[in-house]
Amino acid sequence: MFVSLDPRGAVAHTLAAVSIILLTVSGPLFTVRDAEAANPGAPSMSMELNSSAFSDGAEIPAKYTCQGDDISPPLAWRGVPENTKSLVLIVDDPDAPDPRAPKMTWVHWVLYNLPPSATGLAENIAAKDLPAGTQQAINDWKRSGYGGPCPPIGRHRYFHKLYALDIRLPSLGARAGKAEVEESMQGHIIAETVLIGTYLKNGK
Repeated sequence: MFVSLDPRGAVAHTLAAVSIILLTVSGPLFTVRDAEAANPGAPSMSMELNSSAFSDGAEIPAKYTCQGDDISPPLAWRGVPENTKSLVLIVDDPDAPDPRAPKMTWVHWVLYNLPPSATGLAENIAAKDLPAGTQQAINDWKRSGYGGPCPPIGRHRYFHKLYALDIRLPSLGARAGKAEVEESMQGHIIAETVLIGTYLKNGK
């Protein structure tokens, strides 16, 4: 039996097949959802933390340091996962005492058990005005509350780290610090974000 084949039809059929293949592979090959599914234990990075006082990577105004009013900066966040039971905020400086030869991380502020409904902290927030249920751990000045940047030498980085947890932490006691909070957090972080500011002391 003889079958006649129109060359133009063959070409059209081939182009249609190629188009289908291209449409199939032109979409995202590996999405964020795929990444989270592939590594379900990894904390989400969908939260955002910012400050109206300084942008990420920028200098912290002197007002919030030991050379100014030494008050806490305003902070705001969004993207807290729905299954969050509490939030933790840690502010520390990994460049102490000298960023050219750092030897320790100096802790400036530790808050834990912030309610997941909280969306930020006002400037110069007092302990009595913290969101209901929030607890404070001590900083490296051995007191609770905020202590602003006061680098002895060089420009230091100040990490404002926010963590969403799948539990509410137990009360850790009046003398608990960053180490005790971080130990209690282990295995319970479901999202985290960081805002970095820098500061160089005048004349240093």
